[in-house]
Amino acid sequence: MAQADSLCSVVSVGLLAHGVSLFFAAEYSCEYGSLKFYALCGVGGVLSCGLTHTAVVPLDLVKCRMQVDPQKYKSIFNGFSVTIKEDGFRGLAKGWAPTFIGYSMQGLCKFGFYEVFKILYGNMLGEENAYLWRTSLYLAASASAEFFADIALAPMEAAKVRIQTQPGYANTLRQAVPKMFGEEGIWAFYKGVAPLWMRQIPYTMMKFACFERTVEALYKYVVPKPRSECSKGEQLIVTFVAGYIAGVFCAIVSHPADSVVSVLNKEKGSSASQVLKRLGFRGVWKGLFARIIMIGTLTALQWFIYDSVKVYFRLPRPPPPEMPESLKKKLGLTQ
Repeated sequence: MAQADSLCSVVSVGLLAHGVSLFFAAEYSCEYGSLKFYALCGVGGVLSCGLTHTAVVPLDLVKCRMQVDPQKYKSIFNGFSVTIKEDGFRGLAKGWAPTFIGYSMQGLCKFGFYEVFKILYGNMLGEENAYLWRTSLYLAASASAEFFADIALAPMEAAKVRIQTQPGYANTLRQAVPKMFGEEGIWAFYKGVAPLWMRQIPYTMMKFACFERTVEALYKYVVPKPRSECSKGEQLIVTFVAGYIAGVFCAIVSHPADSVVSVLNKEKGSSASQVLKRLGFRGVWKGLFARIIMIGTLTALQWFIYDSVKVYFRLPRPPPPEMPESLKKKLGLTQ
């Protein structure tokens, strides 16, 4: 009789485990940290960065022109007015092709590698330290990802700035690329990579760390119920709000370097230090208001699209981190 009970218990546990595994298999399309997970996160990055940056090309064009020629383009509204007067409404779309290609490649690396490095560094730290040092973890993972993302972005960013800020130089990507290569060789496409790192790495570190901690704070102090009880739609609203808050800080942190990149890619033979010295303190902050509007909206939409892609593909979306039980015991926080 005892043996029969024991056998029944084993069978019950086995059926329960099988049921749980089937449940999670039905809920998620892949395992957290698998190659499929990273690949689909990369797809989410392509869509979130490529689509959003292309959508705001007119605002980006005016912002770049304000940075390189502040005498002619005195404000956002004046910049739009002058551009439309000279080039028509079609002129506002200049640079859309390198923007779409470049930022799609950047998004692939930025979001895909962020997930890779976050899991890699988290495993290296261990569960307790990963929680205690989670902000540093987000900063390190995002900086590592952006290093590679900017190498992918640099050629198209250089072409985009030439098209947008040098009237008559080139109207399309097909015209700009051979002309740039003929004038300066391969260096024309990568001379802006160091300033890009200066702009994008602080931007991305703020973008990911601020977003992660803002999501954590919103669920803890603002949302009236736990994340597990929120619908997918409610979770995406939290994502959008946290993304916008992160975006405002991103714009401020990265704007001086953005001004240097815009001027550097327009001019031949200049270095980042020369441009920075010539612009001065006030000069590097030109166009900040336009950038706050652009980057705030961009960052919010990027996180919204990225999270929506995760929902669509049924990817694992871990909740905000909680203190491990082992750490609670060490700190005497458990009964």
